[in-house]
Amino acid sequence: MLAFGKANWQKEDPDGQLVRQIAAGDSHAAQQLVDRHLGAMVALARHMLNDPVEAEDVAQEVFLKVWIHAAKWKPGAAMFKTWMHRVAINLCYDRLCKKREVYMDVLPELVDEDAIGAEQTIVQRQVALQVETAMGKLAPRQRAALTLCHLQEMGNIEAASIMEISVEALESLLSRGRRALRSILEDQKQELLSK
Repeated sequence: MLAFGKANWQKEDPDGQLVRQIAAGDSHAAQQLVDRHLGAMVALARHMLNDPVEAEDVAQEVFLKVWIHAAKWKPGAAMFKTWMHRVAINLCYDRLCKKREVYMDVLPELVDEDAIGAEQTIVQRQVALQVETAMGKLAPRQRAALTLCHLQEMGNIEAASIMEISVEALESLLSRGRRALRSILEDQKQELLSK
């Protein structure tokens, strides 16, 4: 459900007109919104779930909810993209609660091999896979905080709003998440060195 308060924003929501058009049944506006935010929704879900197929499913669910609930949206306390990120995070939490076993078959993003030597490319892929694996071991809320702030490059205020927590609570999650990530990666480093 879209619940926004009556706080005034400095500027109009850049998605506001599209959302109003979607509420009126404009499928072209819906496609524009998808084009504008699909990458961010898939990336967020992929980092949360470590599964590109489920990430695409989550993104589709987000946009389905946009289509269904657009008429209920009232501009106010948060930007529409903040609401979409919140929906994506909640859908990821739901899937993580249902998922007991985590399979790490996700490959890191490809790097341009022409720009970087083959050996360096292999090392970068291994490091990316190790970080992704380590992120998958974090508590979901820590993973969400790190994903929003570091991978989605959001500010603390926006990320806290999406997670529906205070900025202080977000900073605490970030701090604990970084420590846990550092510890996991250090353990992995020790394991590799002892082989």
